[in-house]
Amino acid sequence: MKKALRMGMAAVAVAAVGCAVTLFELGHTSDEIAAPPYVQTAVLRQGASGGEVKELQRRLKQWGYYSGSVDGIYGKQTTEAVKYFQRKNGLVADGIAGKATYEALGMMESAKALEGSSGSSSSSGTSSSYTSSDTYLLAKCIYAEARGESYVGQVAVGAVILNRVRSTSFPNTISGVVYQKGAFTSVSDGQINLAPDKTAMNAAQDAINGWDPTYGCIYYYNPAVATSSWIFSRPTVTTIGKHVFAK
Repeated sequence: MKKALRMGMAAVAVAAVGCAVTLFELGHTSDEIAAPPYVQTAVLRQGASGGEVKELQRRLKQWGYYSGSVDGIYGKQTTEAVKYFQRKNGLVADGIAGKATYEALGMMESAKALEGSSGSSSSSGTSSSYTSSDTYLLAKCIYAEARGESYVGQVAVGAVILNRVRSTSFPNTISGVVYQKGAFTSVSDGQINLAPDKTAMNAAQDAINGWDPTYGCIYYYNPAVATSSWIFSRPTVTTIGKHVFAK
């Protein structure tokens, strides 16, 4: 009986050693094999892979910062594209996609996850109260005010309008902000009546979804044509294209 028990225990030990050798030969630990290939909503850097990297690449490619394949592999080309985007948007150009880069790209869920919040937040800028008419009017204003700007610059103008809606210093609707007396030259000169293109529509939707490249600004101006000395006194946050964005 004792001899059989010893033989059984020896067999278990040999099997355990065999499993360990197999894992060692593959170059992995048991924890590594059980883990997914990437961590969702984590800080991304060269060497990462997965669905979130694909979304990062898709956005960078859509806005002209990346020309490679949307393959979910964070390689050297993706790193350089992230650096390019960061430089253009006033961020630290380290090639690492963290909270600030996520926010500038409009990847708000990823940014919120890094804050430890998985739920929605009113500060994110998203709102289900905006109607299709609101979106269309926002797109019209974006097109009238910034159709010559980059895509990020167009989203930024939309974000300023939405930031005004949320501010107690301005009307609390998109139409109220857009048509506030003297607020936008495109309303004064009639360009607000132009039909927005697809880019402006997409920019309006991205702004409504929470992308704010201005980080909460409620003013913007073109310093080459601005005539009000007051606007130059506002604290500058960022410059995108020809527009300076301020609080």
